[in-house]
Amino acid sequence: MSDTTTPRENHRKVRDGLVTSNAMDKTAVVAVTDRVRHPRYSKTMQRTTKLFVHDEDNDLNVGDRVRVQETRPLSKNKRWRVVEVLERAK
Repeated sequence: MSDTTTPRENHRKVRDGLVTSNAMDKTAVVAVTDRVRHPRYSKTMQRTTKLFVHDEDNDLNVGDRVRVQETRPLSKNKRWRVVEVLERAK
């Protein structure tokens, strides 16, 4: 039996990344870097993934550090939204 007063847990993925492009309208491209171990050689590698992020107010600039969260599909490629700006570009 579920209690209606407690909020549901949010299981959506959250990532931190660096804005690499803001040329589109209401969309920014964020590069997220993950450190993974190579399966055979056990060397640590960096894997970079480009995420298309919804930026409603067009307030992100190239070089900003942002936290993004998974969301429903907003367009063909856009599946993430900005949660907060961690650090502005200098």
